[in-house]
Amino acid sequence: MSGALRQAGGELTVESGGRGLTEFTPAVARWVAGQGMANGLLTVFCRHTSASLLIQENADPDVQRDLEAFFERVAPEQPGLYVHDAEGPDDMPAHIRTALTQTQLSIPLAEGRLALGTWQGLYLFEHRRRPHRRRIALHLLGA
Repeated sequence: MSGALRQAGGELTVESGGRGLTEFTPAVARWVAGQGMANGLLTVFCRHTSASLLIQENADPDVQRDLEAFFERVAPEQPGLYVHDAEGPDDMPAHIRTALTQTQLSIPLAEGRLALGTWQGLYLFEHRRRPHRRRIALHLLGA
């Protein structure tokens, strides 16, 4: 990196359609481009306990279907299985799925662009059944 380090912070809102993956790579790329930095490190953070973030394949939708099916087997909605059900039967399974994934991602910035691989995209992984508005914090450190 050359030049003085700068930092920028922001927030995006991602609308989920309910349980499943919602790609938001283009929104992050637009925000990054607006910061005018060439190289650095972007931190993306999900401010919720029942949704998470993934870098995942964005070419074949079967990948998303298989991930969703896997997590349904790992943390099923099953009456009587969990003590915590204050917000419904999908509440505790959502917390488990978040615990098994991640709420923060770090993505390098190279030549003004996210250094993602050819088939990689940024996804909100919604773990609740109903749609939600999820707040995603962004922090870019670079030059």
